[in-house]
Amino acid sequence: MSSIEIRKVSTKADLKAFIDFHYDMYEGSPYDAPNLFSDEMNTLSKDKNAAFEFCEAEYYMAFDKATGKMVGRVAAIINHKANKKWERNDVRFGWIDFVDDINVSGALLSAVEQYGREKGMTHVVGPLGFTDMDPEGMLTMGFDQLGTMATIYNYDYYPKHMERLGGFEKDNDYVEFKLFVPKTVPEKYAKVASLIEKRYNLHVKKLTKREIFEEGYGRRIFEIINETFAGLYGYSELTDKQIEQYIGMYFPMADLDLITLIEDWNADKKIVGVGITLPSLAKALQKCRRGRLTPFGWWHILRALKFGHTKIVDLLLVGILPEYRAKGANSLLFADLIPRYVERGYEWGETHVEMEANDKVQSQWQYLDCENHKRRRCYIKEIK
Repeated sequence: MSSIEIRKVSTKADLKAFIDFHYDMYEGSPYDAPNLFSDEMNTLSKDKNAAFEFCEAEYYMAFDKATGKMVGRVAAIINHKANKKWERNDVRFGWIDFVDDINVSGALLSAVEQYGREKGMTHVVGPLGFTDMDPEGMLTMGFDQLGTMATIYNYDYYPKHMERLGGFEKDNDYVEFKLFVPKTVPEKYAKVASLIEKRYNLHVKKLTKREIFEEGYGRRIFEIINETFAGLYGYSELTDKQIEQYIGMYFPMADLDLITLIEDWNADKKIVGVGITLPSLAKALQKCRRGRLTPFGWWHILRALKFGHTKIVDLLLVGILPEYRAKGANSLLFADLIPRYVERGYEWGETHVEMEANDKVQSQWQYLDCENHKRRRCYIKEIK
C-alpha cells in the first residue's frame, strides 16, 4: 500500500500551497532563482493565463500519509495547439518538485500519466510549461551554478529519479552558456556589423516606451519571436491575447538601453531581429521572502533593474529571422549591446536555453570567451 497520497489542487488555498512548496524546498539555496509568487499565481490561474485559450491543466500535490506533510508537486498540461502543430498527443509535466523519495516522484508522474490517459494522450513529456515562454528542461549539469529567472533549478537527484523510474527517455537536450563580456566589441563583430549596414541596409533600432505601448512595437517584437522560434522543439505560436499579456509583463520595468532591434530599411524598416536582455534578477529574487515583493522584495528588484546591483546580464530573448541569419545580422545586436554591458560593469551574460543540436544559434558565440556551464533535458515516456 502506497505511503503517498496524491491530492488535486481544487481551491485557491491549494494553489497557494502548490506554489509555496518550491520556496520550502529551496529555502537558503545559493543557486535557485525563485519566481515571484504573483507571477506564479498569474501563470497557474486558469482565469488569468492567456495560454488557457488552447491549454488545459490539472495540478497535483503529494503528501506523506504518516506525517501529513506535503512532499511534492507537479502540473499536468495539455497544449492542444502544440499537439496539433507537431502531430503529437502529449501531456506535459511541469512545475515538478519532490523530496528525495522515489515513491513521491513516481506517484506524481503516475498522476500525470493517468490524467493524460484519460484525455486520450499517448505520451508524457517534460518538464515543459504551457508554452516556450515558461521554464523548461530538467537541469542535468550545472547544479553549482546560479540559476536565472527564465529557467528551472533543481537538485541533482531529480534526473537520477527519472532514470530509476523507468520508461523515460531523452526527448530533447538543451545547453546554456556563460558569455564573458569582452572589454571591447570583438573585431569580427564590428567588421561584419559595419559591412552589413552598408551592403544590406540593416540598422539598429532603439526603443522608447511610447513606441512599445502606443505605436505597436511591442506587438511587432513578439510577432518576430513567433516567426523566429516557429521551428523550435514544441513551440506553439503566441496568440494575440498572450502577446498583450507578455507586453504588460516584460516591458513596464524594462531597461530599454538593453533592448536592441534590427530593421531592414530596404523593406520599410521591417523588424528582422530582436535582442531582449536585462540585468540578472537571480540574487534579487533570492532576497524576496517566499517570492513576495513586500515588505522589501520590491527594493531588491529595483536595485538590480535600475541601479546596477549585479554583474550578470541575462540574454532573455535573442532572435533573427531565418533569411537574415546568414547575412550576419546578429553582429549588429552584439556590436550595439556589448559597449553598454561594458559601461555598466557586467562581467558575463547568461544565454537562455538552446537546443543541443542547434549549431547555428551556438555559433553566434564563437567570437566570445564562453563556457557551456549548464545542461538540461526534456524526457518522454509512452503511456500504456
